[in-house]
Amino acid sequence: MQFILFAALFSVSVSIALKLYRQYGLNILHLLTLNYITASVLCFLWFKPTFNVVQLKNSWWLVGALAVILPSIFWCLDRALHHAGLIKTEIAQRLSVVLTILVSTLIYQEQFSSLKIFGIVLGVVAVLIMLIGQGSAKSSQSVATWLSILSVWIGYAVIDLLFKYTSGLGLQFAMSLNAIFICSAILCLITSLFQSQALTLKTLLAGVILGALNFANIAFYLYAHRELSDSPALVFASMNIMVVCLGVLAAVLIFKEQLNKNRAIGGMLAIVAVLILMQSM
Repeated sequence: MQFILFAALFSVSVSIALKLYRQYGLNILHLLTLNYITASVLCFLWFKPTFNVVQLKNSWWLVGALAVILPSIFWCLDRALHHAGLIKTEIAQRLSVVLTILVSTLIYQEQFSSLKIFGIVLGVVAVLIMLIGQGSAKSSQSVATWLSILSVWIGYAVIDLLFKYTSGLGLQFAMSLNAIFICSAILCLITSLFQSQALTLKTLLAGVILGALNFANIAFYLYAHRELSDSPALVFASMNIMVVCLGVLAAVLIFKEQLNKNRAIGGMLAIVAVLILMQSM
């Protein structure tokens, strides 16, 4: 279970780092570029993938799609943390699994059990409850909050589905992940060249730290699945619940976010939804 705890800690640390970096005014595009460069290097050194040119050539569109979507959703995550705060963002990110399970069930024509339907509905309700109560905010701020939360919720579900499809093609995970990281780094680097803002030493160090945290989250999550290979549902549920709980603690203690009624109810419903979906798996 220690691997799940470490994975959850590093997952929340990525969001904390992004929120802190924004407060210091660091360039998000430079951070993303350095994040994927660092993650690419660590992935290659740690997993030592063997690159199969034929496999990559046949699935170039999938690698390319993920290479575009990953940094795009990372940017959406940054916007969500700014507009909606850490609590809502972490819950929305974890509840993306609701959409993943829903779409997977439809695509692969799996049977809808009453338990799975209840878990999916409860997860959707949790997201909607968190988004209720924006009326006191400015209209533009309310719209930005809705859009940022929904983009994280839908975006992470799309990423999960694409990675699931990648594994279904028989691609070696370490190889495909490394290829995606490299392509994302190249894409972000090319895009950053059109910016006039110069790279600073502070941004360089921050980007490397972000990449290390991001990779550590993935690595420990994979180790958790390897350690508890007979209980994938337990890993899934424990990871999501720990991230929600740790995210709420970090938001309240570090960023002094208010744990109002909607956020508390949304968080509790999210945990219950994850437990129900675990039982349905």
